[in-house]
Amino acid sequence: MQYLLMIHSDEKAMQSAPKDAIASMSAAYGAYTEAMKKAGVHVGGERLRPSSTATVVRTNNGKTSVLNGPYAEIKEQLGGYYLIEAPDLDGAIEWAARCPGAQYGAMEVRPIWPMAEYAR
Repeated sequence: MQYLLMIHSDEKAMQSAPKDAIASMSAAYGAYTEAMKKAGVHVGGERLRPSSTATVVRTNNGKTSVLNGPYAEIKEQLGGYYLIEAPDLDGAIEWAARCPGAQYGAMEVRPIWPMAEYAR
């Protein structure tokens, strides 16, 4: 089963972190990603640009509204994600706990609901 591991962190703290801390974090993510690939669970994943670059789109009664910037002002923002293949939720949680982002923020683990199943 596929799971989305969403990395929530305080992007302002990351932006103001010293260069050596950023280099250390980048190395930790590189090692984590490599471990996932070696274990055969890695499907994909990327870091996201800051929430200030977000665009929120809504449609109400056929009318589209577009807002620049984040949807809500909150302490932690979605900073990146991994899409993994795990046998069950416990396996996905184990990978989420190993993510470097779990030390500095929160990891949200959510099972993927394939569109073919959703349509039924």
